[in-house]
Amino acid sequence: MKRLLSVALAVGALLLAATASGELIRFGNLVLTADGGFTPRVLPRRAFAPIEFRGRADLRAVDGGAPPAVRRIVLEFDRDGKLSAAGLPECDPALLAGESPLDARETCGGSIVGWGHAAAIVTRPGEPAFSASTELTVFNGIRQGRVPTAIVHGRLFTPQPEAFLIVVPIQEQAGEFRYRATIEVPPIAGGSGSLTHVDVTLGRRYRFEGRPRSYVSARCSDGVLQTHGRFEFADGSLVDGSLQRGCTVRRKGRASYTLPSPPGR
Repeated sequence: MKRLLSVALAVGALLLAATASGELIRFGNLVLTADGGFTPRVLPRRAFAPIEFRGRADLRAVDGGAPPAVRRIVLEFDRDGKLSAAGLPECDPALLAGESPLDARETCGGSIVGWGHAAAIVTRPGEPAFSASTELTVFNGIRQGRVPTAIVHGRLFTPQPEAFLIVVPIQEQAGEFRYRATIEVPPIAGGSGSLTHVDVTLGRRYRFEGRPRSYVSARCSDGVLQTHGRFEFADGSLVDGSLQRGCTVRRKGRASYTLPSPPGR
């Protein structure tokens, strides 16, 4: 039977504590710290304005060993957020198979919509544990019918180079959250690895048909933007909760914030 922990990260609950670096959950031997946000925080009430979105999660085991392996991450985004990929080049994931992060960025540079980092710990019987890390790049992928996709690409050394390529469908839905992104995390080091850190920044400004556009935009209709996340683990446990971050309604003028450029290609 699955062990279930359902926690409202933004308002606090049993086993939850706010820390300087995010919201912390302790459940059995697992400690998960999650954080996220967006810039700028001053937004129009009704119209959508460009933003940069950031998310981060750190996982560790209380006993100092490896945390359970993450198998699936499901993220849902507030209805006051909006995704726009119209006019952006689409990257074919087949072009990125086996590529290093730098080569992948050169191959599909026009499709980059985000970047970040991931780290894992690898534990094999009879061998000392070791850490592996990689840069991440997020590309605008090929649509699956009417559903847009993102591609998460990286390469770990475990100790052999191990490229991974995750195609993430981004489904629009009714209800409190506008979008749902499902990330199927592949086994690391043949199942001997456990994810310990991931951070991602999303943000891309571009022009299409003579008009400025942004891959992610938001408005401030009710003073808060919310992200819901669910982490599913190989041992059957599940961590589920939401992060809320406040926003301020922009009264006059335009925001002067400029989204940073993607990493060098």
